[in-house]
Amino acid sequence: MKALVIGAGPAGLMAAEALADAGFAPLVAEAKPSPARKLLMAGKSGLNVTKDEAPDNFARAFDADWLAPMLARFGPAEVMRFCQDLGQDVFTGSSGRVFPKVMKASPLLRNWLARLAGKGVQLQARWRWSGFDGDALAFDTPDGARSLRPAVTVLALGGASWPRLGSDGAWQPWLAARGVEITPFAPANMGFLMHWSPHMARHFGQPVKGAALIVGAQHERGEFVLSERGLEGGGIYAISRALRLGAPLALDLFPDLTLAALRDRLARIKPGETAANRLRKLGLAPAAAALVMEFARPLPADPAPLLKQLPVPHAGPRPLDEAISSAGGIAWSALTPDLELHALPGVFAAGEMLDWEAPTGGYLLTASWATGLHAGRAAARYLHP
Repeated sequence: MKALVIGAGPAGLMAAEALADAGFAPLVAEAKPSPARKLLMAGKSGLNVTKDEAPDNFARAFDADWLAPMLARFGPAEVMRFCQDLGQDVFTGSSGRVFPKVMKASPLLRNWLARLAGKGVQLQARWRWSGFDGDALAFDTPDGARSLRPAVTVLALGGASWPRLGSDGAWQPWLAARGVEITPFAPANMGFLMHWSPHMARHFGQPVKGAALIVGAQHERGEFVLSERGLEGGGIYAISRALRLGAPLALDLFPDLTLAALRDRLARIKPGETAANRLRKLGLAPAAAALVMEFARPLPADPAPLLKQLPVPHAGPRPLDEAISSAGGIAWSALTPDLELHALPGVFAAGEMLDWEAPTGGYLLTASWATGLHAGRAAARYLHP
């Protein structure tokens, strides 16, 4: 066997196509009964394929400088052309996020799988990689145990979030035992646990809109939701890395007002009003007002500074298996610039199993495709220098 790809998510399928285009159509081994389950799940709420912004700005969203050359070769413009070549017209929303017009992943995936099959790519479902058998790759298959010795392999097994969809991180000890450096996995783009007092229960499910989330020098405008389990939603996900690393969270509930303007507005409220009425008359929605009462009661005589920077203590990130994505994985020091493992010549890696992290908004999917393409092309050069 010339070429093998393990994992049929976006990175694995892109690597498979790159190999096929170079004349080395691979076997793709997928542990689940069908491919790209996480992609299909993401598409249920509208498949955000990328973000239409300048390449330099796009690359700065990642915490891994080494990704920049790969994103330069397959970034937002290339993602849009890729979708269009698969018969899926795209549109750009007001935030710059790009979606297929049908808003689903299934038509794109169906057309892509057909194109791959036409190029000779073979997909084997329910083939779960179970580690190494000497110098061979061992698999549990519907027909029993199999061992393969391909000339080149691309690993695209995902990170460690959403394990029920296939990304369970089971590969970590097998690679570590072969000398591959692994950065421990951690949740990314996740919610944060809150130990609420009972009065917050009536606000669960309500969004907080219009606030700025403050983490150190970072100020993010974004909506988030109060839930029984804590704080969730896009605004929280955008600052989740800094929070996970220990930065405190504060809220500016009036980001469009200066401190002086907010004090002037407070001064116009009749003296003697209850704290709840003062917050209501300032225009705070019930969910935002509840946060003030949760963390700042009793209000000081001058509450304006608190309303501009309300401390919000949390109890840490939600568990990894609840996160949208994961940080950690194969360390950059374990890889060549071609994404080949130093410890395992002829074995390449791509996608979320690499140690990089990015916010939601199309960055995750674009980087998975970009690293898959990079690894697949490098694997083809390994076969035919």
